[in-house]
Amino acid sequence: MATVLSLSGSPSPTSRTARLLRHLDARLAERGHTVLPLDARDLPAEALLGADFGHPAIVGARELFERADAVVVGTPVYKAAYSGLLKALLDVLPQHALAGKTVLPLATGGSTSHVLAIDYALRPVLSSMGAAHIVQGWFVLDRDLAAGPDGSLVIGEEAAQGLAQVLDQFATAVEAPRVRAAEVATGRRRARTVREAAREAPRDTPREASREALREATAPVPRPFRP
Repeated sequence: MATVLSLSGSPSPTSRTARLLRHLDARLAERGHTVLPLDARDLPAEALLGADFGHPAIVGARELFERADAVVVGTPVYKAAYSGLLKALLDVLPQHALAGKTVLPLATGGSTSHVLAIDYALRPVLSSMGAAHIVQGWFVLDRDLAAGPDGSLVIGEEAAQGLAQVLDQFATAVEAPRVRAAEVATGRRRARTVREAAREAPRDTPREASREALREATAPVPRPFRP
C-alpha cells in the first residue's frame, strides 16, 4: 500500500492536533498503509528560523516528504491562519515538495470562526507546493478533543463522523491509483498467458489450410473397379 507522512504543525508539547493525527495514523495503518509521523516541534528551532537547509534534521524531514506518496497536514489555527511553526517548516522544503502527492489538510481551533482557515490559508500554500490532489479538509473544535480515563483521545460524535468521512475519502484517493495499477498488471499477465498459450498450441495457418484444401480438390477421384 502507500506511504503516508503525517505532519503536525503544532508547537505545543500537549498538542490536541498531534494527538488527533496519531489517532488517524492508527486508522490508516489498519488499512495497510505505512505511516511516517513527523512533529515539526521536534525540529531544531535554529535550523528552521535560520533556514539551514543543510542541517541534518531538515535534510531528514525533506527525505520523509520524498518517501511519502501522500501527506496528512494538521495545524492549530492562530489568528485565522496555520501555525508559524508549520510555515517555517514549509519554507525550508523544496518548492514542489508535494508534487504528485495526495494531501489531507486538517485544522483545530477554539472557535468556528476559524473554519475557513483551511480553504483560505492552508490549501493555497499546499497547492503552490505542487500537491496533485488536495482532498476535502476538516476543522475540529478543541472542545471535541478530550483525553479519556486511560489517556486515549476521545473525539466528539459529530467531529468523529466528519473525520471518518474525510479520512475515508483521503484513503480511497490514495489507494485508487494502486488499485488501477494492479488491475492493469493483472490484465497484462493474462494477456501474456494467452499469447504464450497461443504460441505453444498447434497452429493451422491460413496458407497451410489453403494448400490442404487445394490438395483435396485436385486429388484424383477413385474409379470403381470393373472386371
